[in-house]
Amino acid sequence: MRTVTLAALSKSIQAKVADNFLDRFLGLMGRKAPPQNHGLLLSPCNSIHMMFMRFAIDAIFLDRDNRIVKIVPHLRPWLGLAFAPGAYACIELPAGTVEMLGWRVGMKLSSSEV
Repeated sequence: MRTVTLAALSKSIQAKVADNFLDRFLGLMGRKAPPQNHGLLLSPCNSIHMMFMRFAIDAIFLDRDNRIVKIVPHLRPWLGLAFAPGAYACIELPAGTVEMLGWRVGMKLSSSEV
């Protein structure tokens, strides 16, 4: 999987890009939590579930222009579900990351290949 850096407000994260069926299907299921400021970018994706997850996550849904359309903090393992009509991608990050970054709905993220 390739890696991208996503940034806003002078704060950035690195995300592995899951842009094929198998990588999106597996997502973070069964894995250990990624380090802080690291996550998974699912594209295309407008909904996620937390089945078979071992840890809580924050989910950031983006449109095709990398603008944040929805943020769902602290989705719990096995119980969480999130859907964002109109979203094109979703970033899954360790729980608490969004609050630390200060990112909000409406912000546009810059993106660059690592």
